Amino acid sequence: MYKEITLEYNSDLDDMDFSVVRLLNKSFAEHEMRLKYEKNKIIILLREIDIKKLKDLPSFSPYADKKILQDVINAIEKIKSYGIKGNKRNYVDYNKERKVKDRGEKEISREQYYYAKCHNFSSKNNICPEEHINKIIVGDSEFILKNIPENSIDLIVTSPPYNFGLEYESNEDAHYWETYFDKLFKILEECIRVLKYGGRIFINIQPLFSDYIPTHHIISNFFLSKKMIWKGEILWEKNNYNCKYTAWGSWKSPSNPYLKYTWEFIEIFCKGDLKKTGNNKDIDISSDEFKKWVVAKWSIAPERNMKDYGHPAMFPEELVERILKLFSYKNDIVLDPFNGVGTTTVVAKRLKRKYIGIDISPDYCNVAQKRIDDLDANKGLFVDEP
Repeated sequence: MYKEITLEYNSDLDDMDFSVVRLLNKSFAEHEMRLKYEKNKIIILLREIDIKKLKDLPSFSPYADKKILQDVINAIEKIKSYGIKGNKRNYVDYNKERKVKDRGEKEISREQYYYAKCHNFSSKNNICPEEHINKIIVGDSEFILKNIPENSIDLIVTSPPYNFGLEYESNEDAHYWETYFDKLFKILEECIRVLKYGGRIFINIQPLFSDYIPTHHIISNFFLSKKMIWKGEILWEKNNYNCKYTAWGSWKSPSNPYLKYTWEFIEIFCKGDLKKTGNNKDIDISSDEFKKWVVAKWSIAPERNMKDYGHPAMFPEELVERILKLFSYKNDIVLDPFNGVGTTTVVAKRLKRKYIGIDISPDYCNVAQKRIDDLDANKGLFVDEP
């Protein structure tokens, strides 16, 4: 493809004019420029050209005084739209996307999540035994999870508590942070092991702003070190403007002002691959929900019934519902290793997902099981949308 320019004269071209045409064709390759002539016309077929080389031609050409040579130079110089490639002006397709040689191979070789490239995850997924499915289990997740096969869980949705003692419900907070994270990471490592290739894990975390402990960064760095792919981050906007740590601090002074946070983080990581396979018939999210929820700032009121369930730090059902409908299929297996009073598992049950809930507190597990039982008893109140 060439850009075409026509020079037309009042009289026919002569032999000297034809010699200029031959000179130009000899000086430039066919993929750069070709000149054709008719009786009184010069047709310039232009693709790319070294303009300096063209303008230098008259200085050593025997046809320097021929008007036609200068006419060709002037006609090309008048073109003000072109691309630059090396020392040449490009006049054809310069404003189109440039084709990259071996684009597919290069995209694979420079894949975005470079930090997770050297993982050793198996891509073979396994079946989770029926004995573990749709169960609320009392125990320590670090050891309970060891009984679940690797690559057998589709989705993990959880919010780690800030203590792991047997007196879980006592709210004792005397653990050293080194001990806390050591225990937490042992559990999360088991979570990674049981997660399917292409599976996702969602960690709801509220950093300890008052103690200046960025738990969301510490936990995210752990997952990155284990070659998990960071898929993104959801801001759960609670609109809780009466939060304890306000913007007062050192009032009207740069000395040490407190920052006021009305949101929590949900960090999302994938194992091995960003794409999760599933049956399209098991998709249950609507178009409106999809368009609304892919905007990663979710305004959802906090759980208002925590006293009724006897738990101090529950996330609301709507939060889990959005996660499950946006990131999973019906019949997927959903795990919560810190299940508490069972919000993850009850929403999974309601949305036709399979579930496994683990918690060290027998009292919490009893509440979680009762919520499941109540859901079964009142299943006529829930409409299963096609």
